[in-house]
Amino acid sequence: MIRLATVSPCYNEEEVLRHSAERLTVLFERMIAEGLIARDSAIVFVNDGSRDNTWDIIRQLHEENKFVRGINMSRNVGHQNAIMAGMMTAREWADAVITLDADLQDDIECIPRMVKDFEAGNDIVYGVKVSRDADPIMKKLTAQAFYKLQNSMGVESVYNHADFRLMSRRALDMLSTYKEHNLYLRGLIPLIGLQHTTVDDVISERFAGQSKYTLGKMLRLALNGITAFSVRPLFVIYNIGILFLIIAFLIGIYVTYSLIAGHVVQGWASLMLSIWLVGGFILISLGITGTYIGQIYTEVKRRPLYHIQEILE
Repeated sequence: MIRLATVSPCYNEEEVLRHSAERLTVLFERMIAEGLIARDSAIVFVNDGSRDNTWDIIRQLHEENKFVRGINMSRNVGHQNAIMAGMMTAREWADAVITLDADLQDDIECIPRMVKDFEAGNDIVYGVKVSRDADPIMKKLTAQAFYKLQNSMGVESVYNHADFRLMSRRALDMLSTYKEHNLYLRGLIPLIGLQHTTVDDVISERFAGQSKYTLGKMLRLALNGITAFSVRPLFVIYNIGILFLIIAFLIGIYVTYSLIAGHVVQGWASLMLSIWLVGGFILISLGITGTYIGQIYTEVKRRPLYHIQEILE
């Protein structure tokens, strides 16, 4: 039997924590009875600088529930860093670690299958969303568009996979050697290259509360996912620059023809259009280039990803 740990990042999740802990406890007890996991397996909640009573509830759950352990970050470090902190801590407690959100929208009935796939020799098991009916329509459309954009930009990732996955201790040890600060785990973990498989994940409605993963946070994660793993946007700028040269050449032909034919129009709307077109392209180019420079700036400082204030073992 393996020692299993689930890791769930929590930011202002006081409304769902007790319900989630109860559901995971029932699942753990069933898996122990079936001989799938050891009795010293753990349910780990990572408090990512919550402003509500999340940490107090984790403390209470730790005192009441033999499975529950807690990690309290010193401040809010973001979803990806909180997951990383949880995985790097929990690997000392378990043979395999499963990450999933605290709201348990992911199908926890996939967990026994993940454990069996791990025992079959897979170091990584990805939960792949086969149904997103519970997601708002806008989130569903933007997520699918982002996965396709990632693929077109050459970012290696698992389609429709978020952060619901199992990783062996060996895979986690390898992950710990990656030192980048702009974390995008969905693109980073496939680079490990160990044997892996997938399970089908059907998303369900939240039990209570609202998702803390706002559109702004999703857009920042998407931007980080592309710029951290692909330089293709820089080549896109180059290709658009070539296109602009072609357009400028065609405009030159049109201007020459207008002068010869005497069709010069006062106001030169075409000139204004060109100015706005080129100006917009320059600003976009500066923004993309600046994003890469910002990534370099963050990386070279080598600051710690996170600080853990307290651990409840």
